Amino acid sequence: MQFAELLAAVGVERGLIGPREVERLWDRHLLNSAVVAEAIPQGARVVDLGSGAGLPGVPLCIARPDLDLTLLEPMARRVAWLTEVVDTLSLSASVVRGRAEEPAIKHQLAGADVVIARAVAPLARLWGWSAPLLRRGGRLVALKGESAAEEVARDGGAVTRAGGSLPVVERCGADVLAVPTTIIVVTRSDPPQGARGRGPRRTKK
Repeated sequence: MQFAELLAAVGVERGLIGPREVERLWDRHLLNSAVVAEAIPQGARVVDLGSGAGLPGVPLCIARPDLDLTLLEPMARRVAWLTEVVDTLSLSASVVRGRAEEPAIKHQLAGADVVIARAVAPLARLWGWSAPLLRRGGRLVALKGESAAEEVARDGGAVTRAGGSLPVVERCGADVLAVPTTIIVVTRSDPPQGARGRGPRRTKK
């Protein structure tokens, strides 16, 4: 994969990945990202929140050219890298500079089917950034490590109060990777679950 060659050379030179990561690029980074395709429906509009070096967005775009993918990244040097990668590999992805919490970004990227994120923030904060970008019924797919269950236990209540479903831990790539990719999936439910079933308030006469 040409992206692996770019990461191993230019990516290391620019400090996007550490030199020690080159030996485990495929299993820990590229395949780890690509297998998330299992959790994303056909033709989905996807935002890679905090794309950084292009993980998981670029491997996902290569594996799933049917997706309408936006790589969202706030740092100028990383945006420059992502733009070069998209141009060099002739990918259909778009690169946008900004932060998910900015009003202009919320307006520009609202209505996504899926938000993906890898090593960006704890679940509650990540959901707060992701929810405004998602359509109702859209999903956050967060790549997490072994602490995924602990994050769900800690942040699940905050997520549901903020309009998300109860977070679910899933595994991707069991037939490809020795250690499958762990993801947390949250669906935007709106209104917040605590408000469901409540009718309009009655005023006393």
